[in-house]
Parts: sequence; structure tokens; C-alpha cells
Amino acid sequence: MENFHSKNDDALFEKIFFSVYEDLPRQGPGNASSAARALELCRDLPSSPTILDMGCGVGGQTIQLAELLPAASITAIDTHAPGIARLQKTVRERGLQDRIVAIEGDMADPAILPGRFDLLWSEGALYNLGLHRALLRCYELLHPGGYLAFSDAIWRRENPPPEVKASFDLDYPEMGWLQDDLTLINVSGLDLVGHFTLPDEAWWDDFYTPMETRIQELRRVRAGEPEALAVLDLLAREPDMHRHYQDFYCYEFFVARRPL
Repeated sequence: MENFHSKNDDALFEKIFFSVYEDLPRQGPGNASSAARALELCRDLPSSPTILDMGCGVGGQTIQLAELLPAASITAIDTHAPGIARLQKTVRERGLQDRIVAIEGDMADPAILPGRFDLLWSEGALYNLGLHRALLRCYELLHPGGYLAFSDAIWRRENPPPEVKASFDLDYPEMGWLQDDLTLINVSGLDLVGHFTLPDEAWWDDFYTPMETRIQELRRVRAGEPEALAVLDLLAREPDMHRHYQDFYCYEFFVARRPL
């Protein structure tokens, strides 16, 4: 939250941040083809699997899972109430109330999510708990033989530019390398099934391109508000950073399985 220190400034940043992110199809990198590729690695799913989408945001990937697995029952959870409200609205509009339940809550709280699932899904969200803690929690939530599919940001080149290092240090200071994530999967008791790097279009189609469009819309709406424009300039750095420095980091999609 660079250059925003007072409570009023923090409140303005948060308001504009959510004005941008809540309007997006996704709140992080991902796309339907990558979801389908990850599901192909889950070869022994039941015909009607029970799925938990952890850190679902507004549910772009939740809806895609429902389309890719038409017999699945999906629970989607996130701590951000407006995102859950938007997903609930989408579920009603699409007539999916009998297949998708969206709840506001903490995915780390065992009281909220009793029972076990055939598939846990989390796109870019597990790091919020600390990846090791999150993987242990996932182990608990899976049926024996159940799958975990998750994406996580990792480094791919040494010595990133200071701008890139500072950005990730702010949001994900524990971010590691591919081998770090593979080690954590192993020590958490899960068996690695496979992994792949998200393609660049997964960053742009449903995330950064609509983000830049939304930022431009808000710049017009708030043209006479210097403080708001400064926040929008700050948010615009993220897609621009990716445009110039994507070789230094990536999102990796992992599929693991709780042993039978």
C-alpha cells in the first residue's frame, strides 16, 4: 500500500481496490482451458464429485467447474462478503442453486467446513494461510484418494528488478520456487500428481485486460479526484509490471492427491 499511510488513505485505497477487483471475472490468473487441463490430471474422480472451491472470490472458476463437471456438487467459500453475494446472484441467475452453495467464511476454520471432499480447488488463494498450513488443512478436508488442485505464484528467475521484488514482498513475502512448493506438498502428506505453468493468456483474458479497462473507466468517473487517481495509478502498475517482467515469475498449477 505504497504511499498510503493514514486511515483515510487506507480506506480510500480499499474502496477503490474493491471497485476494481470486484468487477473482474476473476481476481487472479486463470482460465477455463487451464482448469480443464488440471481436471484431466484428476483421473479417478467420482462421477458426481463433491468439490470445495477455497478462496473463490466472485466465483469465475466456480462456474467453470460447474460447467466442466456437470454432475458435481460445489461449495465455494471466501471471507469477502461482496464477492460471495455476487457469486450467489450468479448462481441464482444461472439456476445452479441445487449444485453450488456459496458461503462467507474462513477456509481455515474447521467448524465452517465439516466433512470431507473429493476435490479441493483453489486458484491463487492458499498462500493467504501460509502454504504449508494450507496444505495440511487440505489434507484434512480430503477424502482418502481425493484430489487437491491449486495455483500458486513462484519465482522463475534470479535477481528480479526491485519493482517486482517489492511488489511480491508486499503481498506474498514467503513466495518461493517450484521446488519449494513441491517439497511442501510432499511434507504435507500429499502425493504429487502433476503440475504445469499457466499460459500468459490466463493472466490477460479474464484478469489483466478487464482490470485495465475497469481502471480506465474509474479514471473517467473520478477525473477530479487526485487522491483517487493516485490509487488507480498504483493499481495499474500490476498489469504493466507483468507486461515487462513476466519472465521473473509465474503461476504454477499443481495437482496432488491424498493417499488412499
